[in-house]
Amino acid sequence: MFQSIFAPSHCPSCDSELVWENDLLYCRSSVCGEQAYKSVEHFAKTMKIKGLGPASIRKLGWTCPSEIYTSTEESILASLGSEAVTNKLMSEILNSFDAPLERLLPAFGIPLIGNTATRKLSETVSHITEINADTCERAGLGPKATHNLLEWIENDLNYFQEHIPCSWYFSDLPSYPVVNKGTVCITGRLKSFKTKAEATEALNAAGYDVKSSLTKQVTHLVNEGGAESAKTRQARDTGVTIVNDLTSLLEK
Repeated sequence: MFQSIFAPSHCPSCDSELVWENDLLYCRSSVCGEQAYKSVEHFAKTMKIKGLGPASIRKLGWTCPSEIYTSTEESILASLGSEAVTNKLMSEILNSFDAPLERLLPAFGIPLIGNTATRKLSETVSHITEINADTCERAGLGPKATHNLLEWIENDLNYFQEHIPCSWYFSDLPSYPVVNKGTVCITGRLKSFKTKAEATEALNAAGYDVKSSLTKQVTHLVNEGGAESAKTRQARDTGVTIVNDLTSLLEK
């Protein structure tokens, strides 16, 4: 007997109503404690700051990414209780000063502004201050992504620029095609790449967007393992092209 499964309607941490965005549920409460910790965790992971995992973040009590850069070495040592750990973390934080905008911007967790959107922007602008409605449109960002990004720039950018000592410039990135060839979803184990992250980078470079779920925008489902999954059946029913060899898609 099958049991019905219903999506939650409220955040398990703060009980705020959840919002559907691009087939994912988000808590958008400004007072959600768990969300605050997760924002710092996401920032540290995206910025590749080693030694700043969930446990350390909670010990430090950081609820905003800016605290990574505004906290003193003495306060960090008092919270972590280890000089060696503190020294390593301080070194990682200092190294993150050199992070280019293509790493920094996705670290803020702006809805729909991830690596793909940032890559598109890098083809059009060189500095955060050049981002506006016109450059977003020329970069190929959709209306929702543009709205989310411009709203963040209006409300939050000045604060973060004041407290996060990065250049806020894009680096000289490889010239990826801005014209989108399609949208890809990957299911199951890969044979042609070690990780989905590597496959995603290759697909982005070839001009494809990548989604984690089978949304209406998906044109290709990569299933190198060949297993019959729910995603495979859904793709077949909706006319999505099923690809058994990812390299063949990249060569097109």
